[in-house]
Amino acid sequence: MTYAAITGWGKCMPPAVLTNADLSTFLDTSDEWIVSRTGMKERRVSHVSATEMAVVAAKRALACAGVDAADVDLIVYGSCSNDEQVPNTASGVQAAIGATKAASIDLNTACTSFLYSLTAATSMIRTGVAKTALVIGVEIISPFMDWDNRNVAVLFGDGCAAVVLQASEKQGGVLGEQLGCLADARQTLRVRGMGTLYTNRGVTSGDTDWDFDGQEIFKRAVQGMVQASQAVMAKCGVTPDDIDLVVPHQANLRIIDAVVSRSGIPMDKVMLTVERYGNMSAATVPVALAEALEHGRVKPGALILLPAFGAGLTVCAHLVRWGERVTPLAQSDAELPPAKKSALEMVQDIRARKAKQRSLEGLHGLNFIERM
Repeated sequence: MTYAAITGWGKCMPPAVLTNADLSTFLDTSDEWIVSRTGMKERRVSHVSATEMAVVAAKRALACAGVDAADVDLIVYGSCSNDEQVPNTASGVQAAIGATKAASIDLNTACTSFLYSLTAATSMIRTGVAKTALVIGVEIISPFMDWDNRNVAVLFGDGCAAVVLQASEKQGGVLGEQLGCLADARQTLRVRGMGTLYTNRGVTSGDTDWDFDGQEIFKRAVQGMVQASQAVMAKCGVTPDDIDLVVPHQANLRIIDAVVSRSGIPMDKVMLTVERYGNMSAATVPVALAEALEHGRVKPGALILLPAFGAGLTVCAHLVRWGERVTPLAQSDAELPPAKKSALEMVQDIRARKAKQRSLEGLHGLNFIERM
């Protein structure tokens, strides 16, 4: 059997930090309120496009694997905040890194996009369609955020990470996954303003209004991630005691705690980044995985569980067997340009522009598919 081993990894985090104290300057909130409900203290705001972050992360991952971009057969770009719809964003990464022979795919399942992309790339390697793949999880949510909605403005941040997969005869990479979607709850998380439903309705691109049913999302997220985690462990014949590390979607510290405890796994086996980065949607799992490697938490041969959920409500859990190498073969000199404004200044700019173009009439009153 052919496996798709993870041989390279790299992250790219925007330098501008938005703290809870910054948020309290324009929202009715506080550091204590945010931390007690989410576990978050800060998040990042990007001054560059998602593609630019993805290019830096991709170059770092390729250097880590010792792979030339010209040898990449496949790029899968997981995100729900693509820079462009046509042409697809993966092709922009392909052009920028010189992956001239790669097939390039965008994949959107919201916060689970990286893990669904990992499944897609793994499947293509297993079936011989590709031998070397680059899988990216990236999100630039700040331009789409409703910064005056406290329920969502405190939660999300920007970021990116990527991994390289290579065909291998040795067992490694994704051993199994459980994918699903709780579509009867899709209306609990909706970003109004993103998509063709809002075209020609007086809605300016970037003007959004978020539907976010926090209690229902919490319940469904915990339920879905626990069931997916239990299912993939059963499928692969392993128990919670066999898991060396859990790298979950970092949506909320209370959700993570509930998922791992109900899955029978202690919190000291969990990699957390939620305090420093918040919820980066598709980027949370790959960024946390890259940091786990940086901090020495991934050991050779480790068995890693990666559970996640996203809008839709998509759910999944992946079981990954790590290889023998836990350090990069080489380093890339790719860097983002410096940010000229602070995170708070960038957010205030976005708020000012949105205030001039707000169109609640165009954002509401639509006939969504679940109402038909």
